Amino acid sequence: MFIIGELINGMYPKIASAIKGHDKKTIQKYALDQISCGACALDINCGPATDNPLVDMRWLIETIQEVTDKPLCLDSSNPEVINEGLKAARNKTVINSTTADLEKLNILVPLAKEHKAQLIGITISTKGIPQNMEQRVELAAKIVTYCQENGFPIEDLYLDPILLPINVAQEQIKGILEVIREFKTISQPSPKIVIGLSNISQGTHAHSLINRTFLTMAVAYGLNSAILNPKDKELMDALITAELILNENIYCDSYLEAYRKK
Repeated sequence: MFIIGELINGMYPKIASAIKGHDKKTIQKYALDQISCGACALDINCGPATDNPLVDMRWLIETIQEVTDKPLCLDSSNPEVINEGLKAARNKTVINSTTADLEKLNILVPLAKEHKAQLIGITISTKGIPQNMEQRVELAAKIVTYCQENGFPIEDLYLDPILLPINVAQEQIKGILEVIREFKTISQPSPKIVIGLSNISQGTHAHSLINRTFLTMAVAYGLNSAILNPKDKELMDALITAELILNENIYCDSYLEAYRKK
């Protein structure tokens, strides 16, 4: 599982304050803490608090690159912010994200090619969030087809089916699991699948339990990556155990510790 740490996000008050004050120590601590807990990459999002996201995205990337060479996931809906981040990045990058709209694809796919970045394609369009599996597959196929026709390697493409809060869209959650399996049949080679895990438990009282239960089920359906909180130990233990049960790692009595030493 390619784990992308979600905690360097200006939506969180401590991170918003650190971005405003250009507090390197706090940002670097959050980066290293997530890596020590199992993050393979770090999501970087300035959030809504910044007045100058171009400057702040560059500062965040330069700050984090002082302490790690882990891949960075540049998270913004503004292509100019993504472009600024790509120019600052020395580490491997993932663009988070393009929608299925031609306007976004025309900008972000060439950017990803130019900078040899991986790309997350979210199955959403100007028409809104899809309401069923068929609509999600249609948007996913549009993204895959565009990448194929424009020379972007499908091996570097992640598709995000858009995980919705269970307290407002419970009837869609099972279908999202089925979509994870369906996305893999769109092309050969198959695109990878990623989710923003915390979305499912927004506004609920059993945040961690819902997250880890869905994650273990999604792994069984073929999920490749998740943007999540790696500091949630029970979540990470559940993920490691799910992969063990799927025979992706060799069992030993201390398999949790062994996994974390990899």
